[in-house]
Amino acid sequence: MMNALIWLIVGMVIGAAVGAAVALWRKQVADQRTLDSATARAERLLREAQEQARALEQEARAEAQRLRQETEAALARRRREVEEELSRRRREVQQDEQRLRQRWEDLERRLDRLNQRELALNKRQSALDKRANELERLMEAQKAKLYEIANLSPEEARQQVLAQAEEEARRDIARIIRQIEIEAKEEGERRARKILAIAMQRVASDQVAELATAVVPLPAEEMKGRIIGRNGRNIRAFEQAAGVDLIVDDTPEAVTISSFDPVRREIARRALTKLVMDGRIHPAQIEKVVSKEREEVERIVLEAGEEAAFEAGVTGLPQEVLKMLGRLKFRTSFGQNQLHHAVETAKLAAMLAAELGADVQIAKTAALLHDIGKAMDHNIEGPHALIGADFLKNYGLPERVVHAVAAHHHDVEQETVEDIIVEVADAISGARPGARRESVEEYIKRVKVLEEIAKSFEGVKECYALQAGREVRVIVRPTEVDDAAAQRLARQIAKKIEEQLQYPGQIKVTVIRETRAVDYAR
Repeated sequence: MMNALIWLIVGMVIGAAVGAAVALWRKQVADQRTLDSATARAERLLREAQEQARALEQEARAEAQRLRQETEAALARRRREVEEELSRRRREVQQDEQRLRQRWEDLERRLDRLNQRELALNKRQSALDKRANELERLMEAQKAKLYEIANLSPEEARQQVLAQAEEEARRDIARIIRQIEIEAKEEGERRARKILAIAMQRVASDQVAELATAVVPLPAEEMKGRIIGRNGRNIRAFEQAAGVDLIVDDTPEAVTISSFDPVRREIARRALTKLVMDGRIHPAQIEKVVSKEREEVERIVLEAGEEAAFEAGVTGLPQEVLKMLGRLKFRTSFGQNQLHHAVETAKLAAMLAAELGADVQIAKTAALLHDIGKAMDHNIEGPHALIGADFLKNYGLPERVVHAVAAHHHDVEQETVEDIIVEVADAISGARPGARRESVEEYIKRVKVLEEIAKSFEGVKECYALQAGREVRVIVRPTEVDDAAAQRLARQIAKKIEEQLQYPGQIKVTVIRETRAVDYAR
């Protein structure tokens, strides 16, 4: 039993040894295969790397060749550009040299002319000196002859000479005084033009072109029937509530609101727009919306007046005055918005007053409110300047402001420099380019009427309206109109234009009288 166990153990050991040997052999075989595979793979990777290296080398050579060609082309192009730039610079230098040469020649010619003129002046001065000496000699001879003929004593002759000298001095003084007056007038006009130019240049305003009618767009054509309503009840209710005329015509997808009062027109436009957007259009809703928009427009009017006063730098105005001022937001004159015009006039007046040393606050306050009479109901009769002045007086504004408002169109006599400043600022604001406009038909009609007015006077040969109707040049027959009559004719034409035409700014009337004398040498 014991032997069998030993043999079993021995067999197991031998079996284990044989299994280990077999496993070792198999492992060596597997390792050899793995080594062979790795070697083959390494050789394959080496070959691929060498092929890639050769390909990259070829690509690098090709890229280097391409870069070399591009560089050579860029250098050639740059060389051409530099050569062209040098050629252009040479041409410019040659042109500059030619201009300098021409200028030098001009300067030399001018210097020659100046030298010749200096020589001529020297000759003239010598002649004048010679003539003065001759006159002095003749005066001495005249005095001696006077003593001899008149048998006067030297004292009496001296008295007569002094009297004659005094008379000549008086004439010289009168001539000098006239010259000083002319120079003072020219200087005053020059300074006035300078001040006006400074003020106008400092004001930068937009051009305005507003319409007098309001058009409300509609989303669809069938909305017109809803606006009119059954038997026209909606349109009647709207016109009665808003105080406007509602025009429903063939204009596609739009209706027109017409009213003499721009504030009512704006209320009606806003109300109709709200009704169209809401879709509920019936008399009760119309009255409700119109009432609500009337309150909204009143608020907008007050805000517009406050903004205008703030922009113009005028403070302390009563609320009712601000409301009335804000109503100008919806009024125009020749297309110019009156609230913008008022603010612009206030700025101009402030600048003019500062330049002239006048009261800036009075000037700009009066200028801001000068057209407030245009915002009042048309049932109030009278010129807008006087209506506005009465309105401002009722609310306790300073007397100088009230008077400047009343006098800006000469409805009352101007008394202070602020009155004149307000008038000038108003004229500048209305006459600047782009401030006002008129239709082509009205413009052509005004130009024709200008020429007809000028031609209606006796002695007028031709007449032309120039500068968009702001100047009329009248050519008269010199045999029928003398110089004095030409002055009267200019005033008469200007007066007739003022009486018969309405126009923005001013119109210059120039009367030209020319006499020519022609003869022939045979």
